[in-house]
Amino acid sequence: MDLRFTAEELAFRDSVRAFFETAIPADIRRLVSEGRHLTKQDIVTAHRILNARGWAVPHWPAEWGGQDWSVVQRYIFQEEMQRAAVPPPLPFNTQMVGPVIARFGSAAQKRRFLPPTANIDIWWCQGFSEPGAGSDLASLKTRAERDGDHYVVNGQKTWTTLAQYADWIFCLVRTDRTAKKQQGISFLLIDMTSPGITVRPIITIDDAHEVNEVFFDNVRVPAEHLVGVENKGWDYAKFLLGNERTGIARVGLSKERVARAKQLARETPSGQGTLWDDAAFRMRVARLEVQLKALEITQLRVVAGSTQGSDKPDPNSSILKIRGSELQQATAELLKDIAGPYALPLPDAADDLSNAPAVAPDWAPYAAPAYFNNRKVSIYGGSNEIQRNIIAKAFLGL
Repeated sequence: MDLRFTAEELAFRDSVRAFFETAIPADIRRLVSEGRHLTKQDIVTAHRILNARGWAVPHWPAEWGGQDWSVVQRYIFQEEMQRAAVPPPLPFNTQMVGPVIARFGSAAQKRRFLPPTANIDIWWCQGFSEPGAGSDLASLKTRAERDGDHYVVNGQKTWTTLAQYADWIFCLVRTDRTAKKQQGISFLLIDMTSPGITVRPIITIDDAHEVNEVFFDNVRVPAEHLVGVENKGWDYAKFLLGNERTGIARVGLSKERVARAKQLARETPSGQGTLWDDAAFRMRVARLEVQLKALEITQLRVVAGSTQGSDKPDPNSSILKIRGSELQQATAELLKDIAGPYALPLPDAADDLSNAPAVAPDWAPYAAPAYFNNRKVSIYGGSNEIQRNIIAKAFLGL
């Protein structure tokens, strides 16, 4: 198995890298690099720059804006996007609901939703998780009952990311309470301005409003907004989650963090020199770099396998998810430790550190919130415990 890029693939990488470094505003990329929260306008701006280039939805069918890229080109694109700290196109639009509509939606749904979804003229959010139905998603209780040309939806979704910005929500709802739990679920598209929808914020430990609860109280949804076939929503959800897990290892993101950590360590006073002069710190960085290289090789093997025509889910993707999330957390912790006592959740709090050796650098107070926020990456997209079960069955026959 040859894991080296061809000359054509290297040329593609260089063109992608140059575009990211010149077309995406540097101030937005800096926010991503420092782990700060982006505004809605920041996300929209970066997304539409990519879409104008034809790169917001390269994995979609060509008739709806996709690019005829190879698996390797898609890998390079994702890797370079992460290394350049470019905000990815809104994943709810591009990685989740868009591919589902393109694959399973009606012709009318494709015409209505795919173009504005690609350009983020519609902002989608994901209505999957519920209280008591997270990793065990098939236990969801939000129900949709048919009433003539409509479904009437009642229930609650939770951890709904950026629902405060959303125009539409794609939901898993129970349409048959007598069937086995995976077999009685449908996939609905719901207008967030519909009467009966309430969005309640959940403020996270870093004092950010990123996630929400969404309540449905007799919400009427036109039946034409059912995707595919009633009670087949679980199949569409598995397809969606497969797209969500694409690139979830985020090796490029962790590489960018390590490179930034090395630069910051050379600028951070410690003892008689800088933090980079500390042999124990350099050993910690080296260990992370070795682990990232091993993960990158595994990811390239998965990519190479995909080019050989296998259409079965690769259990190696579970390895990528586990190690990728662990290394994302480790690199976030590394940056927090470099910030030291300045890594406080609130920027103004750094001014109270009277015994600190210097004024806090402007990036440092965001290091702790970014560290806390990264604790979630081992949960979403299929918790690491679930991924270990998949590995046990695939490789050990358990």
